[in-house]
Amino acid sequence: MGGDIIPYFVDRGEAGYYDMKQNDVPGSSPRDRAYWRDVGTIDSFFDAHMDLISTLPIFNLYNTAWPIRTQSVNAPPAKFVRDAVGRIGNTIDSIVSLGSVLSGTHLERSVVGPGTLAAGGSTITDSVLFDHVHVGQGARIHRAVLDKNVVLLDGATVGVDRERDIERGFTVTESGITVVGKGVQVER
Repeated sequence: MGGDIIPYFVDRGEAGYYDMKQNDVPGSSPRDRAYWRDVGTIDSFFDAHMDLISTLPIFNLYNTAWPIRTQSVNAPPAKFVRDAVGRIGNTIDSIVSLGSVLSGTHLERSVVGPGTLAAGGSTITDSVLFDHVHVGQGARIHRAVLDKNVVLLDGATVGVDRERDIERGFTVTESGITVVGKGVQVER
């Protein structure tokens, strides 16, 4: 964007900008009024998601005076249940989208996309999961971004062993965020 596309439009005299400091968002506070984050790197994309789950988010999705307009999906609500052996999960400092079912899962500081299924004994921490991710029994995810339709088989891990993740061809940033591409099946 910054190296080719934007300079192209500047050269043609067709570039414009939006001054976030002049942005008047109804219901915003001085703290969240001019929120903007460049999400051009994996780390900044990850950080933007972590902004959403902070106790007092700098980007407030819950500002009713400035509602978020989004696609309306006819899906059931997120559900948190015991797993097949009665294990109780917990969810801490996270956002979970419609249609997700977490069974006996420990979820902490994470953003979970629609239709995600997580089985008993699984652990998801400090991560971003896109749509329709399947997390098998006992699987562990830590500091990771999982694209759509990723499947972790029972006992599989992502973001737990950097060298193993690199061996499997996953992208791992210098800060330790592991990225798994769309539709990948992660084995034990």
